[in-house]
Amino acid sequence: MNTPHHLLLLAGASEARGIADALRSCDQMRVTASLHFAERTAGPLAVPTRIGGFGGGNRFAAFLAENRITAVLDATHPFAAEITQRSRRICRDLNLPYAQVLRPEWQAVKGDIWHDVGDETEAAQIIPPEARVFTTTGRATIEKFAGLRAQHLFVRQLRDGAQPRPVDRMTYVRGVGPFSVTDEIALFQKLNITWLVARNAGGVINYTKIEAARALGIDVAMIRRPSQSGASELQTVTDALEWVATL
Repeated sequence: MNTPHHLLLLAGASEARGIADALRSCDQMRVTASLHFAERTAGPLAVPTRIGGFGGGNRFAAFLAENRITAVLDATHPFAAEITQRSRRICRDLNLPYAQVLRPEWQAVKGDIWHDVGDETEAAQIIPPEARVFTTTGRATIEKFAGLRAQHLFVRQLRDGAQPRPVDRMTYVRGVGPFSVTDEIALFQKLNITWLVARNAGGVINYTKIEAARALGIDVAMIRRPSQSGASELQTVTDALEWVATL
């Protein structure tokens, strides 16, 4: 008797929701999602979901074995490079089918004022002292702004918790998206923002802040993606579902 398929969906990117919705009634396989932070999604996913990290590579491998996972679909955030590299390596070692959903990067268009940077530390170095800065790069990156000389730093915070303050003049702005272009324009105008720091995550949902910056003539320190050597060609939910159908 063949062992039934058990797909592990590593969630975090917006595409994970569409994949979960499409597979919720799949009779051919069992689907389990894993999400590091529940706050990153607009409500529960449509399939059974575990919350939290795995605690390292050995525990991830143990989870795969204990739960009889037969394939892994990686739909984590495009900047979750360490998770992706670890997952790909362990699946290769265990001879498990693995694929990554990696949506295309944003491309600058007419009206954008982008400054290409490698990380938040480099962004802090190029932003002028008179700037009022808004960052959406996450609370975990805030220490990298320690060298920022700007007039004020505003940090979008998705969930309650510790608020490190490596910069004297900074404010946390609580909010969970999705945000419309109108929302972002109103917020940037209210805070008198002159610089935005963002990661080039790609996709539609988070693009509104880029559109708002363009509309207001705001400079954007755009952090380029980490290298994704060996990444698959899956870019959309449709691509992912077609891959699942081959299992």
